[in-house]
Amino acid sequence: MLKSKTVSLLGALAILATSGVTVVISTETAAAQTRGMERRGDRRDTRQSARVEKRACITASDNSRAECRQQKRETKQEGRRD
Repeated sequence: MLKSKTVSLLGALAILATSGVTVVISTETAAAQTRGMERRGDRRDTRQSARVEKRACITASDNSRAECRQQKRETKQEGRRD
């Protein structure tokens, strides 16, 4: 009888220890994803602003497409440096 209670207690402790490790791992992973998500959002914003700039450049009649592409590249490069 005592041996069965000891085994049950050890089993319960093992389950708690395993679930505790899982919680710690998932918390650290969530924080890492949050920083990555922020960087990804910044890149998306940079790309979107570069697209808007290129469209505005193309609608201007005095610019060539090559000049507009170069402006878009410069905008994206500035975003990567920030």
